[in-house]
Amino acid sequence: QVQLVESGGGLVQPGGSLRPSCAASGIIFSVNDMAWYRQAPGKERELIAGITSRGRTNYADSVKGRFTISRDNAKNTLYLRMNSLKPEDTAVYYCNTNWYGINYWGQGTQVTVSS
Repeated sequence: QVQLVESGGGLVQPGGSLRPSCAASGIIFSVNDMAWYRQAPGKERELIAGITSRGRTNYADSVKGRFTISRDNAKNTLYLRMNSLKPEDTAVYYCNTNWYGINYWGQGTQVTVSS
């Protein structure tokens, strides 16, 4: 059974930082590409960062230079370091992977950027 469990969201002031994580089970984590998405109220879910099994990364323009995706294969865990947070980063953040053609999602973790 594939499970993705996010944690580490919260309330932060503009300019602050957070590092959500995603613990994966039921997959061979080290061979899977992984990604972070987010969904703000009233908006569609959007891809913001991806990392291949070999560690190659890509980012949406909206977060490039502020967010860093990383992975720890020994811990089966995906991370998203978020710096210089803005109110428009407020959203539910989800991790995602595809395993044998099926798309899997975690339950999400809420990030709120507000003073």
